[in-house]
Amino acid sequence: MAKHGRTFLESRTKVDREHEYTPAEAVNLVKELKRAKFDESVEIHVRTGLNVRHADEQLRGTIALPNGLGKSVSVAVFAKGDKAREAEEAGADVVGAEDLAERIEGGFTDFDIAIATPDLMPVVGRLGRILGPQGKMPNPKVGTVTMDVAKAVEESKAGKVEYRTDRTAIVHLTIGKTSFDERALLENYAAVIEELVRAKPSAAKGRYIRSITMASTMGPGVKIDPSRTRDILEEAAPAAA
Repeated sequence: MAKHGRTFLESRTKVDREHEYTPAEAVNLVKELKRAKFDESVEIHVRTGLNVRHADEQLRGTIALPNGLGKSVSVAVFAKGDKAREAEEAGADVVGAEDLAERIEGGFTDFDIAIATPDLMPVVGRLGRILGPQGKMPNPKVGTVTMDVAKAVEESKAGKVEYRTDRTAIVHLTIGKTSFDERALLENYAAVIEELVRAKPSAAKGRYIRSITMASTMGPGVKIDPSRTRDILEEAAPAAA
């Protein structure tokens, strides 16, 4: 079992581990309990009641966070000719075709998101064993296989993130940094919850959102009341003002 340091244990004593906080209270606590000298990420972990072994209960999509992630996003694009030029003009960090595939096969994975035009998917397909486990494989379902590469690059750079359930039906997402003000984090949180509720699979049975936990990179987890999925910003207006 992992051992935690003194400052972590001190921070954890300030969190009622049995209590489910409002979203606004959770944001304030996570910011207050920031421990590291670096700007920690703020993450949420949403446990769903989905049976992910069933294809019709898979949950996957993308969302553009209203306040971004607070970090620069590196984008690689598989494209040729005019589409390659469009990607470069839109701000892609790496653009290529067979040459980019060879670099990745040689160990280059220093990018956050990969985008591809449909005609280059046969080339990208052989990179599945490398990009798949890293969550970087282009996929038409999340808009990373597209002819509109300029739009895809711009959205990725602006903070569009992919979400999906893992094998235990949990969605893990970063929603910003501890340096964000409370309102910005709350707006990103509200956008994520609204999107997850909107994307609920029609085949889902029983309680959909079972639990939500928020934490900074180095801080303790704070439970959020999973029934608070509406009017998140309105309820928090006095606290965030």
